[in-house]
Amino acid sequence: MRHLKLIWDFRGPDALKIAEHHVIHLKEYITLQNTNLNITGYQELSPMHSIAFMVVDEIEMKPIRDALKPHRGQIYNP
Repeated sequence: MRHLKLIWDFRGPDALKIAEHHVIHLKEYITLQNTNLNITGYQELSPMHSIAFMVVDEIEMKPIRDALKPHRGQIYNP
């Protein structure tokens, strides 16, 4: 089964802090919805662009995507 990485982009001088905070909410969602995977994180791509992400099973992607509205996604390769 493939895993997909759902990604939220944040831009601006506070992008990293916002991405870090967004991960808190992603973890809350994982707990409430009891998703198959518990992989989240954030990454600073540049001083003005950071991302928050959540990894999901492909079969769970559509309802999670519709509920959380990520900006983009990609196949997850650990």
